[in-house]
Amino acid sequence: MKIYYSDDDNRLTNEIRSLMEQAAFKAVSLEFGKELEEAGLSPEDSDAEIGVTVVSGDEIRELNRDHRGVDSITDVLSFPQYDDMQDLAEDLTDSESQVLIGDVVICYDKVLSQAEEFGTGVTREFVYLFTHSILHLMGYDHMDDEEKQEMRAREEEILQAIGVTR
Repeated sequence: MKIYYSDDDNRLTNEIRSLMEQAAFKAVSLEFGKELEEAGLSPEDSDAEIGVTVVSGDEIRELNRDHRGVDSITDVLSFPQYDDMQDLAEDLTDSESQVLIGDVVICYDKVLSQAEEFGTGVTREFVYLFTHSILHLMGYDHMDDEEKQEMRAREEEILQAIGVTR
């Protein structure tokens, strides 16, 4: 798996990048581990790609407006490349080339304000938002209470597994 970072102001420390990679490996393992194992692969050596971009509040507002029709700042946006997770699973195990799972855009201004508001710290907030977004790339949502509970439980499972706690 490869994660490509775009962070012009170098806000993603090596520690944050390492934890993001661990979260991505864990998420892919939890969702597609059986399929990868049957293909003789692990999440680390799969052909998956994820793009991560860190932007300002103004930049994410523009993206939110242009792509979702919502003219406001949000903490994270997810741009999945697959609508069908079965198709993603097949490509991850059958592909001869890289498989773009999707792109994650994280608002640095929101990372700072939420880290302060929730008392979690910048590292945990970056990793949480990334984990949340990666689950969106893999088909999770939180439009109703049942979906929200399932997604939150998976987020916590991943964060606990990599040692990122509140």
